[in-house]
Amino acid sequence: MKLRIKGNSLRLRISRSEMASLLATGVIQNSIHFGIAAEAKLTYSLQHTAMDEAIRIEYHPQQVTVVISTAAAQRWGGSDEVGIYGTAKVANGQLELVVEKDFACLDIADDDAFPNPNAEAAC
Repeated sequence: MKLRIKGNSLRLRISRSEMASLLATGVIQNSIHFGIAAEAKLTYSLQHTAMDEAIRIEYHPQQVTVVISTAAAQRWGGSDEVGIYGTAKVANGQLELVVEKDFACLDIADDDAFPNPNAEAAC
């Protein structure tokens, strides 16, 4: 799973195998370590659960979780939809939330990425 933070936006991109794991287990997660101390890390995860909202965010010290509805996850995983999008209210306005399929780069092979919808387009 790839994490991208830019300004007030948070984007997760997931591979095909991560999508399968998310749908089977309900959660996928990764951690990034910033030092040698065990607590010097950030864990980021994506999970689905039964809820009315399409997407929301949960924050706890050293952990951020993007939560999507089970219905949205199942629909998204079994379709050509690129992602799930939404916003969350935060202290300084709104946080844009984006969860997308990780498409293969047009110039680099990646067997675990989703096929790029622009792969057949001429440059």
